[in-house]
Amino acid sequence: MTQPESGPTGEILDDLPSPYLPHRCGLLHLPRFLAKIRKHLAGELPKSYQRNFTKGFDGFLCLHLGVDPREVIEIVRTSESPEELDRRLMGIFPEDLKVAVWNRKLVQMGMSAMGREALDDVKRRMNADNRADLVSFADMIDFDEGRIDPV
Repeated sequence: MTQPESGPTGEILDDLPSPYLPHRCGLLHLPRFLAKIRKHLAGELPKSYQRNFTKGFDGFLCLHLGVDPREVIEIVRTSESPEELDRRLMGIFPEDLKVAVWNRKLVQMGMSAMGREALDDVKRRMNADNRADLVSFADMIDFDEGRIDPV
């Protein structure tokens, strides 16, 4: 287990996948959600992540797929291999994942007028309000976890 370090949003895990990393099925954020579930099940998910666990992007992804996050958690908990996990997830996900619709939504969260206001607030709290390259909430996650250079 990687020890969380402290950052502007609380404890930061540097071993979670980027929200921009796609799952084999093409959905962005799904590998990150699955990794957070594994941390949660192991009792290793810091409070700073628990606040949005199954909410935020996790919840929006589940809403997009029409599944309850608890179903996904249970499948992760009881699957014995990555292949079994994927097979069982595809069994509860809709046949048409609408990958392009979800991926576009994820990368644009924070770009609407209301979203930009919330994003600007997050950027201020993270001392990144001068960063024109941080244009979405996915960018802010990557920035917070050190995948985007702070300079």
